[in-house]
Parts: sequence; C-alpha cells; structure tokens
Amino acid sequence: MQHERCSFFGNVTLGSSVSLPELRELYHVVVLAYGAESDRALGIPGEDLLGVHSAREFVWWYNGHPDCNSLNPDLKSTDTAVILGQGNVALDVARILLRPTAELASTDIAFHALTALEQSSIRKVYLVGRRGPVQAACTAKELREILGIKDLYIHIKELDLVKSPEDEEELKNNRIKRRVHELLSKAAASGPSRPSSGQRELHFVFFRKPERFLDSDGKSGHVTGVQFEKTVVKGVGPGKQVAVGTGDYEDLDCGMVLKSIGYKSVPVDGVPFDHQKGVVPNTSGRVVSDASGDETSVERGLYVCGWLKRGPTGIIATNLYCAEETVASMSEDIREGKLEAMPKAGREGLVEVLDNRNIRIVPYSGWEKIDSAERKLGSLRFKTREKWTSWEDLLNPATE
Repeated sequence: MQHERCSFFGNVTLGSSVSLPELRELYHVVVLAYGAESDRALGIPGEDLLGVHSAREFVWWYNGHPDCNSLNPDLKSTDTAVILGQGNVALDVARILLRPTAELASTDIAFHALTALEQSSIRKVYLVGRRGPVQAACTAKELREILGIKDLYIHIKELDLVKSPEDEEELKNNRIKRRVHELLSKAAASGPSRPSSGQRELHFVFFRKPERFLDSDGKSGHVTGVQFEKTVVKGVGPGKQVAVGTGDYEDLDCGMVLKSIGYKSVPVDGVPFDHQKGVVPNTSGRVVSDASGDETSVERGLYVCGWLKRGPTGIIATNLYCAEETVASMSEDIREGKLEAMPKAGREGLVEVLDNRNIRIVPYSGWEKIDSAERKLGSLRFKTREKWTSWEDLLNPATE
C-alpha cells in the first residue's frame, strides 16, 4: 500500500461517490472486485419474522461493521438457535454462539457483541442442511475448530453418516469432502450419548429443507420454530446429488434463526450483470456485455475477479487462482494492444472528481490511524484490538 504507484481511496462508494463510466474514463483498466455483500432469500413464509436474521448480518454485527452495529439480536429470550446451512459461515456463527465468552474476550470481537454474548441464554444450536454429510459445504479446518470447543456436546445421527454408492463416488475425487466426513464420523462415534446438565449442545441435522418459519399468537411476530421437509438425495450427474423432498414434515422449536444459505452480489449502474447467477458475465475475467462470450461483446478495459466473477464459493486460495486468471487476461490484452492508447487522468482525475463532490476520502495514512487507535484501545482491554463501530468514529480521525 505504501508503493508510490499504489493509491488507497477509502470511504468511496462505487455508484454514488463515483460512477463506473467515470472510472473507465479516468483509467485504462478497471477491475471489479467488490464481492458479494447481500444475501440470498429463501422465499418461504415467515422470513420477515422477528428473530430471523441472515448470517451475514450477524457476522457483521459481531465483527463491528458500522452498518450492523444496531442489529441487536435477541440472545436472552430463547435457549435454542437454528442455523440454516452447513458451510464455513454457518460454522463461524455457531462457534460464536457456543464458544465460552472468556475465550472470545481476548479476540477482536466487537465490544457490544461480547457483552450480548455474555448475557446469552442460548445453549442449543442446530446446524441444518438440505443434503447429507457428504455434501456438507464446510472445510476441514473450520469444522475441526468448532468440534474442538471445550465441554460441548455434539450430536450427529450415525445413520445419517451411512454412505451410498453415489456418496462414495462423490467422495472419491474430493479430498476435502473425505476429510470432513471423517471428522463428522469421528465426532459421532466418540461423544457421549446424551448431554450433561447445563452443557452447551451442537446438533448437526441433515436431510432437511426449510418449508416455513413458525410463530405463535402468544408472541406475535416473533419466530418460534421452523417447519422442515425431510429430504433424500438424488443423483443428477457424475459426482453430483441434489435434495428432493419426501412430503414428510417436522417442526423444530427455536427462538432465533440465522440463514446461512449464500451471499449474493449486487449490480451497479453501468456493470453488465447476470441476475440469475448473481455474477458479472465474463470470459476468463474479461467482462462481456452478454453471456455468449462473443469477442465483439467484450467490454474493453473492464475486468472482474473473486465472488463477483464466479459466485460466492471458495476460500482464499480459490480467489488467488481466480485473480491470476484475470491478471493474465489483462496482461495479454495490454501486449496485444487491445486497450486504449490515449493518456488518461488516473489518480489526479479521481481526486478531482471526489473533491468536487465533497467525498471524505480516507487515504492509507488514515487507515493506519484507525488501525493504530484500535490496537491501542484493545491493549487496554487485553485484546488484539477494539474496533470502532460507527462511521463517525472511523471517519473523524482518518480524514483529519
């Protein structure tokens, strides 16, 4: 960030602070890498009940994101939370709900979240997936971390772990899935048959599809449970199985639901967008104006990488390979003279646009001020850092 050829413009919003057409006028190359900051919706009855949150909102809340510092999830009125999904984000959320707060206290968790978790009544967490253990979307490292929480009762039905020939085929060429299945099998076999008094509980529930969220007249407008349809998995191709409903239903009582069913990218004016897939259409990172990938539809000088390019899946290493592909396409286009040759205003032009709109730019030195102040405040509380959780707190010192 301190390299003379690199400039950091914080507190700048694409689409309002500056438009994409303006950026393309200022720079020969623009790379879209803004990820996926919205949520997929289930589209089932009761999704707007109180106590139903997206996992993204909850993660932003406990990580101190200013946009979710007032989420205020009710952790006192129930002892049971249901998490829909079994990916890494779902595991992170469950870990925060179940891990002893004395251990969380030394991390950089937001102060308001730690305070709420210290008063939490939640003792049971259900991680619910549409398919079986073989199809669980988490990775081994994250699973191992939650299975290692002290004094935690873990319940997994051993019958759910029985593998079909199709499951064996799916596992054969996927080392991560094999390791996840091994960890779940070991946890199911090694734990006690029932929890001890007062012990916190983590239940892995497989083959269940949410049908609707339940409420009651006694607590109008607040979620009191989830109705699930039982499922089976059905092969739809080599190494791929999907969940199919059986028509058999069951209810699971709870006072809080966290939906971890996937993130969703949002479109920005001037950006071609595939609404069905939730991505910017591209060919090897080159943005195209339609999904055909035809050479004539390539948007010259416009590229994409990360979740916005391929959808909200994968880990850091996946994003590294993804970025390398985009940069290779960019480099090839430069070598072959496919970009505009005329000089462009670049950073000086961008500074002028933002100044004219009175945008409070946070430079890299401003980010360093925030970083230093948060670390200093954290050290007073024996934490790695204490995050500022309002935009005003962040912007005042950063833009002075």
